Amino acid sequence: MIYTAIDTFYLTDEQLRDSPSRKDGIDEDTETALRVYGCDLIQESGILLRLPQAVMATAQVLFHRFYCKKSFVRFSAKRVAASCVWLAGKLEESPRKSKHIIFVFHRIECRRENLPIEYLDVFSKKYSELRHDLIRTERHLLKEMGFICHVEHPHKFISNYLVTLEAPDLTQEAWNLANDSLRTTLCVRFKSEVVACGVVYAAARRRGIPLPEDPPWWTVFDADEAGIQEVCRVLAHLYSLPKSQYIPVYKDNDSFTVRRTSDQHASKESPANAAASDKGTPVPPSSSQEKDLVTKTAADKVKEKSDEESKPLPAEVNGKRDPEVNMKSEKSEPGVDKRRERERSRGRDRDVRGRDSDRDGRGRDSDRDSRGRDSDRERDRRRRSRERSSGHSDKEKSRGHSSRGMVYRQQPP
Repeated sequence: MIYTAIDTFYLTDEQLRDSPSRKDGIDEDTETALRVYGCDLIQESGILLRLPQAVMATAQVLFHRFYCKKSFVRFSAKRVAASCVWLAGKLEESPRKSKHIIFVFHRIECRRENLPIEYLDVFSKKYSELRHDLIRTERHLLKEMGFICHVEHPHKFISNYLVTLEAPDLTQEAWNLANDSLRTTLCVRFKSEVVACGVVYAAARRRGIPLPEDPPWWTVFDADEAGIQEVCRVLAHLYSLPKSQYIPVYKDNDSFTVRRTSDQHASKESPANAAASDKGTPVPPSSSQEKDLVTKTAADKVKEKSDEESKPLPAEVNGKRDPEVNMKSEKSEPGVDKRRERERSRGRDRDVRGRDSDRDGRGRDSDRDSRGRDSDRERDRRRRSRERSSGHSDKEKSRGHSSRGMVYRQQPP
């Protein structure tokens, strides 16, 4: 079957209730909170990156579509949000560098979790890991979408609908509601025309502006009353939720900061320390004391190595060698002699080759010198012969001129 419309990614309520995150044990409230948190990250990062609203809207739709096929347990909401912003910038022809995406998400995490804002070095191991994960997650996004990333937003329908209804005062209110609707799953449940009619209806109710009802105005725009009521219900539920917070359901570390990873490792208590604390014995703190112990042990090891090097070998005591060592050295002497002979023969061959090359070079130089001398002699001979020939011709000419004059003078007047 051939589809004329590319925007065909829509799911039913049953498919959403049976999402991969639900199969992994995440309840509905947790999944909703994580979806809202990821969309908030996308919106805030888009503002910091100075991206147009179309890029942020496309990134949020991609985020919802991806988690309709994958679970929050297997893919981090933070990393997927960053990859959605990166991919949406390319789709909407407003690309940003991966370095800037990582820096912005690193700064947002430091602010949200009240961590000191630290510089993220581009040559550090953490940065390279984040960049590779950004590229890898983008590949997962494209694979799950089947490389069909076209998104149709309700914003373009809002202006046309309000012009038709002659209600331009509702434009800003409806636009704001359309932006907020991207934090919910409305973009994967209803078409953009239905969402646009729903936000226009909600904006008119908020402002108290009446719209035509006989016949109902939404029938002109291919929408039904049930869809509009569902859009209004979902928006009302969104506004009743508290501020979104990150819920760590991802199995691995997904932090954009370095300090958080070190804190997590330090907070993990070893079984030996736990047993010692249960018994009442004091547990040494894992901070500066451990570092001092490590440095002391390293210094002791270096000292032992230097002492061992300074000690005499066990094979030589008072100038006497162990017989076993003597046997080994005697056995190894023929191999050493063979090696030395080979090196000497190679050195001789090199000397002979060098002498031959020197002789060849000298012979070539002498040949060149002899050729140059012969050419000089040949030039001298040619020059002399030219001079002689020119001298003979001048004498003959002068003789001819003089003989003619003499004959002319002997003729009678």
